[in-house]
Amino acid sequence: MPAFSLEPEQTTWCAELRALAAERLKPLAERGEPGRVNRPLVAALGDLGLLSRLFGAGALDLCLLRESLARVCTEAETALALQGLGTHPVAAFGTPAQRARWLPEATAGRAVAAFALSEPDAGSDAAALALDAVPDGRGGWHLHGEKRWISNAPEADFATVFARTTRGAGARGVTAFLVPADRPGLGGEPLDMLAPHALGTLTFDGVPVGPDDLLGAPDQGFRVAMGTLNLFRPSVGAFAVGMAQAALDAALAHTAARPAFGGVLADLQAVSHRIAEMATRTEAARLLVHAAASAYDRGDPDVPRRSAMAKLLATETAQYVVDSAVQLHGAAALQRGHLLEHLYREVRAPRIYEGATEVQRTIIAKDLYARHHEETRREEEAPHGEEAPHGEEAPQEKELRHREELRHHGQQGHHGQQGHAFPRKEPAP
Repeated sequence: MPAFSLEPEQTTWCAELRALAAERLKPLAERGEPGRVNRPLVAALGDLGLLSRLFGAGALDLCLLRESLARVCTEAETALALQGLGTHPVAAFGTPAQRARWLPEATAGRAVAAFALSEPDAGSDAAALALDAVPDGRGGWHLHGEKRWISNAPEADFATVFARTTRGAGARGVTAFLVPADRPGLGGEPLDMLAPHALGTLTFDGVPVGPDDLLGAPDQGFRVAMGTLNLFRPSVGAFAVGMAQAALDAALAHTAARPAFGGVLADLQAVSHRIAEMATRTEAARLLVHAAASAYDRGDPDVPRRSAMAKLLATETAQYVVDSAVQLHGAAALQRGHLLEHLYREVRAPRIYEGATEVQRTIIAKDLYARHHEETRREEEAPHGEEAPHGEEAPQEKELRHREELRHHGQQGHHGQQGHAFPRKEPAP
């Protein structure tokens, strides 16, 4: 289906990514041990240039990468995303020495990264984290506590770790550190998850860190975390869209061929209407993801709200589409090893990690009300009928002009010589 935000070169690139995933990455993924870091797969992502593209690309490229891989091989998509999540803080906030030491290794797929933010009692409420950074009296700290549900833990070669350097300060008392895996006192164990990915715990028993390990400034780690999450949240939506598209493709093929009641399943209106709903929701989610990513790349001020909307809609949509595809396939989709059985397990987690659905709704609502209160304040400061400053339109004049422009463009789109009211559309990935 069409996606107006994409150029032909981008759709071609997405098709090439899907082919690479099928030919090069999926076989490596199938040979990997569930729940453990698949180092040959990560190395292949580096050899194919996908990791370097990830670190050098904008948000839209990241979304296209994740959606394209997810349609064919969710394991490759997840390996790429986890590597990016753990390494992005080094690329964006690291010192020249940190970047020189770790970025070449990470982009080549030789060093595996972790993003250590969540804790047993601080998941979506990241400002409540309690990993304690105790000053050592020499300008450094010792880390005490535990991180849980951490990407690539405990096998990662280095981790971006967020710790409490100022107690009682909430988000303002968090600091980000780059912690290599060979630091004394650092341990951990893998976790057995519903979808078996490399996820685990990290334990800190007096792990030493110093000024050279800082990512950004002391007590400014929340900025590092949010900067990373604002980039990656739309791409979580892209991952979800990729899974939704894979499920939709499977459902289309199945219902078009499956004999039922003297015809095929697609002849039943209940089935064909469900397919139409699945396709519409998937396309809506894709467009919102692309819009949020494009806003990030432009540096728009409303990126947190747009990112939250994209992740919210896309992950909830993917859950609906995958569940619907399972329903249309029947019992066969629940057999171990079926594509939809795999997607059914994979699709649940994105509604939780990197900010649960409920957190995204809170972000969106807070932003909307803040904008509403600001607009109300401005209207109260400029009473109705007050003359606008020289060279500016009064608010009511702007509104009238905007409505007239909308009416004019709508007429052109339906009756005028310019043809369609919308830009030419390109095929989606």
